[in-house]
Amino acid sequence: MSDIVVVGAGQAGASLVARLRKGGFEGRITLIGEETAPPYQRPPLSKAYLMGDLELERLYLRPLQFYEETGVDLRLGAHVEAIDREARRVRVGGQDVPYDTLVLTTGSAPRRLPAAIGGNLDGVHVVRGLADADAMAPRFAEGARVLIVGGGYIGLEAAAVAAKRGLKVTLVEMSERILQRVAAPETSDFFRDLHSAHGVDIREGVGLERLLGEGRVTGARLSDGSELDVDFVIVGVGIAPGTALAEEAGLTIDNGIAVDAEGRTSDPAIWAAGDCASFPYRGARLRLESVPNAIDMAECVADNILGAGHAYVPQPWFWSDQYDVKLQIAGLSAGYDRIVTRPATGAHAASFWYFQGSKLLAVDAMNEPRAYMVGKRLIDAGRSPAPEAVADPKVELKSLLA
Repeated sequence: MSDIVVVGAGQAGASLVARLRKGGFEGRITLIGEETAPPYQRPPLSKAYLMGDLELERLYLRPLQFYEETGVDLRLGAHVEAIDREARRVRVGGQDVPYDTLVLTTGSAPRRLPAAIGGNLDGVHVVRGLADADAMAPRFAEGARVLIVGGGYIGLEAAAVAAKRGLKVTLVEMSERILQRVAAPETSDFFRDLHSAHGVDIREGVGLERLLGEGRVTGARLSDGSELDVDFVIVGVGIAPGTALAEEAGLTIDNGIAVDAEGRTSDPAIWAAGDCASFPYRGARLRLESVPNAIDMAECVADNILGAGHAYVPQPWFWSDQYDVKLQIAGLSAGYDRIVTRPATGAHAASFWYFQGSKLLAVDAMNEPRAYMVGKRLIDAGRSPAPEAVADPKVELKSLLA
């Protein structure tokens, strides 16, 4: 019988321990999390939970009794201070917890604004954990002025919630367009128009010079010289993988904790999965920040700990909810050289298909679930329809699968 210790009680950690038990592992499992809440969903924090439409208990991935019934030692509010690889122990709260197998599912942390430009002022928030959402929720009062720094999906989702609650929203993005790092100009245009129609003031190609205020944020000076009066600020400028513990233990780091195709780190007794881990993919290394990847990779690692020997092959998909629009993304768009637009089937709808030459790489589908489902099936199967067929409204979507 062996001891498995899992550090990080988020989506990946919770998925991994459940899979171990489902796979028949009967040894001791210890799941350690820094937060005091049991493993919970994070995507609703910037949407339904922040809107007050979702109760706390409904965030939980599994009820607390699941961990008791399956014999998982769930340790919450616990900080892992160090890994002793030679003795195979982790130090938690001054005590040593032994392991035969250690899994790091340490996730990621939001990037914060430097203190030198006001990032430590009261009223400056990030959206990552339950405590973040709880701290900013009381500020979402009608008429309040909020500045959102960063035009990625987190920033846009927060802007949508704020606008729906009647706040005055200004969003600044220092790149030339919102979503520039992750989406085509067509998708950026779609969401810019959507937010503008809801009264959001989007300023692209404009950065934040500094926040203003004594102790509490009261304003912002932007890179174009303009100043804004603000009541609070939401920062959405990306996340960084949780690698500190692995680095201190001397594990190989390469855009996250580097693992092999099965999920092992440079120490064969230690594995990693989720946001924190980078894995081999098409001759390079890839790290994905998404719930589906956290679940799929964690379950693959759990299977491999039990001896399956399967290489992790991602089938990437993502989503975002803004106003009455559900964006669904299939595939990875990096390297595209052509965008094909499929005629929309309704209001506030569109789908953009990313091609590299004749190869389909990804699909962005806004309120177009059939386009998303067809695109995902094609991408997962490694098949590519003719771009001309995608663009032709007379060609049935389903026929692209033939």
